[in-house]
Amino acid sequence: MHWRVSEVQLILAEKRTALSVLRIGIAVLALPMSVTSFLIATSKYYDVLHVLHFLIPLVSLNIALLIFGFYLIVRSMLRMRGYERHIHEIKVKYSVIGEFIDLMVS
Repeated sequence: MHWRVSEVQLILAEKRTALSVLRIGIAVLALPMSVTSFLIATSKYYDVLHVLHFLIPLVSLNIALLIFGFYLIVRSMLRMRGYERHIHEIKVKYSVIGEFIDLMVS
């Protein structure tokens, strides 16, 4: 039975890692939005046609960061769902340690 508790601890450690990846994904997602809002706020100080050679790479980088942020968030959420499912299966299969697992998860 002790190895099942160790398995749940390992799964919880993986879940914490997935939560860290989720935080990173949110931060990566927020970066293009803040850059875009800064550009919109300062747009009266420049002419878009004169700085188009700067804006095109910046917009493509922002799009790449948005895609990467969404990827990290979705991947992290799917992994956390899988970890929760695996913990639930262990709790159902080994009901003796189910209450102990609930204390670990909380």
